[in-house]
Amino acid sequence: MFAQRRDLHDRLLRPESYTSAFLFSITSRVIDAIQFGVQSEGVERRTIMSILNLKNILVADAITCGGVFAIGLLAAEPVGALLGLPANVVAIGGWICVAAALLMVVAARQAVPNSALVKLIALGNLGWVAASFAVVATFAGQMSGLGIAVVIAQAFGVLGFAILEWKDAGAPRSLVV
Repeated sequence: MFAQRRDLHDRLLRPESYTSAFLFSITSRVIDAIQFGVQSEGVERRTIMSILNLKNILVADAITCGGVFAIGLLAAEPVGALLGLPANVVAIGGWICVAAALLMVVAARQAVPNSALVKLIALGNLGWVAASFAVVATFAGQMSGLGIAVVIAQAFGVLGFAILEWKDAGAPRSLVV
C-alpha cells in the first residue's frame, strides 16, 4: 500500500516538460492528489489561498452590505430623493443587507468557510440582483438617470460577488491542516 501511494505521489508530482498534454492534465493531477491524500506544496498553497480569497471576498461583501445598511438607516430620505426611489425601498434594502452581512461575517470567521453557507450567501446575492432589476422595472418612470445607473451598477457588483463566492465555495478544502 505504501509503495503504491509513493508511486502515485511520484507520478503526480514529478516535474515534467510543459507540453499541451501536460497542461490539460494538470487539473486531473490535482484532483487525483486531493482524492488520494497526496499532499503537494503547490496544491496545499492553492487551497489555502482559495480559502483566504473566499474570506476576503466575504469580508468585502459584508462591508458593502454594512454601507447599504448605514445608508438605509441614516439617509433613506435624501438618498431616495437623489435616486428617485421611495425612502422605504432604500430602508428595506438596508435592513436586508444587515442580515446578509451577519451571515457573511459568520462565514468569513470560520477556519474553513462552510460551503453550504457560502452558497446560500451567493444565492441571496443573486436574489438581490433580481430584486434590483425589479426595482428598476417598477420605479423606472420616477427614478433619476443617476438612480437607474446606481441600481444597475450595484446589481452587477453584487453579481460579481455572487459568482466569486459560488466559485470559491466549491474549491477543494481537504488539504488544509
